[in-house]
Amino acid sequence: MTVKLNQRGYEHASTLIRDGKAVLDERDDWSEHRPSSQQENAFIQQHGWDRYGRWHLGVDNEEDPDTKGRYKFPYGDFQAVHRCAVLAAESRAGQYRYADIEQAAAHLHGMLEALRAAR
Repeated sequence: MTVKLNQRGYEHASTLIRDGKAVLDERDDWSEHRPSSQQENAFIQQHGWDRYGRWHLGVDNEEDPDTKGRYKFPYGDFQAVHRCAVLAAESRAGQYRYADIEQAAAHLHGMLEALRAAR
């Protein structure tokens, strides 16, 4: 498995945060806030795989481009970045030693904390 940073996903998340499209939730909220499989399928059907992929910080280039298995480390609900998802991605990327993804998630985490402080 070759998982690396999805630069388009990272840039999309950064833009969303700069635009204030972020949910400043708590660390353990992702299990309740993450989109269901049905919501993911509906999003893919309506918007396609490319747009679905932009909601993930990681991509596995060994997986078929038109499968959910290709995309790793989701960070939002197709409307906003969730702090809890970014924290989960940062932690998991560190555990699996995906340094580029961990660093990107840490940067997003910092952006979210700055937004939190400003509110």
